[in-house]
Amino acid sequence: MNDWSEAEQRVERAHEFFELGRWDDAESELREALSLNPYQPEWHFNLGLTLDAAGRFEQAAAAFDDAFEHDQTNEQAALMSAAALLRAGKAEAALARLDLAHDVNPDLVDAWAYRIDAFAALGRHDEAEEAFYQGQQIDAECADLYASMAESLLDRGLNDKAVWCLREAARLDPTLPRIEARLASAFVQTGRHERARQLFLRELRRDPGDIDTLLDLGDLLFDMNRLGEAREKYSRVLELEPDNADAHAALGELYAAAGAEDDAITEFDLVVRLDPADGVSSRRLAGLLMNRGGDEDLVRARRLIESQLRRLRIEPDALDADGLHELGCLLLDAGRTRDAVRVFKGLTERVPGDSKAWHRASVALFETGKVDEGLAAARRALRLNPRSVEVMHNLAVAHLRSGQIARARYWIRQALAVDPDDQPIRRLRAVLLTHALRRGLAGIGSLAIWIPRFVASLPTRPFRRPAT
Repeated sequence: MNDWSEAEQRVERAHEFFELGRWDDAESELREALSLNPYQPEWHFNLGLTLDAAGRFEQAAAAFDDAFEHDQTNEQAALMSAAALLRAGKAEAALARLDLAHDVNPDLVDAWAYRIDAFAALGRHDEAEEAFYQGQQIDAECADLYASMAESLLDRGLNDKAVWCLREAARLDPTLPRIEARLASAFVQTGRHERARQLFLRELRRDPGDIDTLLDLGDLLFDMNRLGEAREKYSRVLELEPDNADAHAALGELYAAAGAEDDAITEFDLVVRLDPADGVSSRRLAGLLMNRGGDEDLVRARRLIESQLRRLRIEPDALDADGLHELGCLLLDAGRTRDAVRVFKGLTERVPGDSKAWHRASVALFETGKVDEGLAAARRALRLNPRSVEVMHNLAVAHLRSGQIARARYWIRQALAVDPDDQPIRRLRAVLLTHALRRGLAGIGSLAIWIPRFVASLPTRPFRRPAT
């Protein structure tokens, strides 16, 4: 058998493995075939499809690029490379591939739909809208254009317009993948939860095993406080895919909300084992372990927190603002106030207009004894949110500890004017009244000692008769 025949047979076997969902075997056969004959663009293209199906999007894009390099008239290779790069989060690189596809075929309407996705991912929504209208000039009935434009509109909070676009997409092509589920997600954004639930169920009637839809419906039911139904959807996902980290994380949140702390810890522990890079679940697990408070729990929580700090030192942008806030709060709970100060200072630099970030920074600074800096951070938080009772409470406490009773009393009055029923502030007012009472009693005690002494000394004092 010559190399050409062997390569052809390997490609045939790769096709069989692909149909069976055996991506690794299909990849192996295709790579062997390409090692024998690397000049077949169709084989590179098939390798790209295999890697894309396996979720290895950047490698898939590289294979599609190889296919295009060997056949630069194949606009589909450039288009599929762009699609894979978009799934890998490489929107700028995807735009470059879309330019190649456009050069080969300017009337390729799918390229305009992907261009909308790329511009939306980059936050360049005006250009996304321009791409939508340019795509319409080629094919005004293209459902993908409307579906892609809807995502850009949702990102901008233009939910009603997004709903209209998705309805148009569903009208033009009812078979569009997950179109009912995407429309349901848009309805969630507009607060129409019951309508969204019905659409998710309609999508599941069409495809009962759609994991993404099951997860989305579970999240919606969770938000609607229908916890039993949400749990059933997440459990269904785990029946189909036992190692699905998203479903385990969702169950962890559900158990935590229901007060089943041990079950929540079990689920988040599974997520961390399945995906050690999942920082959100690592932080949730650390918080739950600290709440449970066993010796082993605290040791494990400290390890998880330290892992997050190491990651942050290596990659300063590894955590988003929510992640930094959560990590800072964990550090405060663990008593690592100096680390908490660093984290919250980084957060205030990233989002200087976030009053909660400044508030947490002030708490960390107070805890480390940096009272003046803590007061400055608290005042900054109060300027951003003048009705924050929490910040006023901390200002009152800081002034009370430093003996500035009048200032403490001022902040207590300000907080009570905002929320007269706030219990921490009412307790603090009681503390201040007790303090004032003690000082008053101390004054009375001194007076009680002084008056008898004064009276006893009166007969011995010189007395001068008034002049007549």
